[in-house]
Amino acid sequence: MSSQVNFTFDGESFKGEHGQTVAAVFIESGRRAFRKTRFAAEPRSIFCGIGICFDCVVTIDGISNQRACLVEIREGMKVESAP
Repeated sequence: MSSQVNFTFDGESFKGEHGQTVAAVFIESGRRAFRKTRFAAEPRSIFCGIGICFDCVVTIDGISNQRACLVEIREGMKVESAP
């Protein structure tokens, strides 16, 4: 039985291991920016890694402001950049 989990981020397919967070899969795959800042459009990534800073917020399955460093990946989940 495979522990691989498939999900998408802004339409791009990603694969990770069961138990990994969204942020862990992104970092492992080489992706650094999860969103852009509101006014200057600066790229933002994981900063604290423990859910305090909110730099890694994304929209997951239509629910906004989810911290990618805290949410474990699930099969078929749809992750999008925060607006």
